[in-house]
Amino acid sequence: MRLLPSLHANANVAVIGASGGIGRGFVELLAADSEVQNVYAFSRSPVHWPAANVHDHRIDIVDEASIENAAAMASANGPLDLVIVASGILHRDPVIQPEKSLSDLNSRALTDVLAVNTIGPALAGKHFLPKLRRKHKTVFAALSARVGSINDNRLGGWASYRMSKAALNMFVRTASIEQSRSLPESVVVALHPGTVETALSCPFTRRLDSRKLFSPTNAARQLLHVIDELKPAHSGGFFAYDHARIDF
Repeated sequence: MRLLPSLHANANVAVIGASGGIGRGFVELLAADSEVQNVYAFSRSPVHWPAANVHDHRIDIVDEASIENAAAMASANGPLDLVIVASGILHRDPVIQPEKSLSDLNSRALTDVLAVNTIGPALAGKHFLPKLRRKHKTVFAALSARVGSINDNRLGGWASYRMSKAALNMFVRTASIEQSRSLPESVVVALHPGTVETALSCPFTRRLDSRKLFSPTNAARQLLHVIDELKPAHSGGFFAYDHARIDF
């Protein structure tokens, strides 16, 4: 079954954050696609992938040299057709927790969250965007979150996470403009996967309707459908798992 018919046949794909829930879902689905030639799975911790077309490599999303090396490695056998940045942080005991009020803010947590959620993906864009195939549709997609929408923020709280995702959205918009000048067929987007049953969201889903909680595989599959339908005119946008555009 071909999940991404709009991309070049025998596509080369890079997934950053492959050991996370959604990242793992992307890798497994893409590895099973007969038209995907190579899946470069990047993560901080090594993962054994049984599929022969998956190539596991280490990356440190807060280390630019590591990101640069990953981009060179992923493109060594040909240009890339799809890059997905699925890395992210919401909480990490004891320092990082979603803030309930502004009084909970601290500089270390802000710095760490912005480093992982904003700076790392931006540097991934710097080094991976030039590796995309020319004269054919390509996609650079970064996982954002609806709570990063400034227009949609009506509850407050979660300041550092909201800020990091809003800044990521701005990077996507800025990068899309520059990318369109050199690769007009390329699409650069932010994607909202919904609430997914992962370690990132687990502490905050106890009261959520189970019908609104997606498995990592289903979330990845929905986003791949979105990616396949994207066109250059959509570049710079922010889209949800159900194909709906989200206001910045």
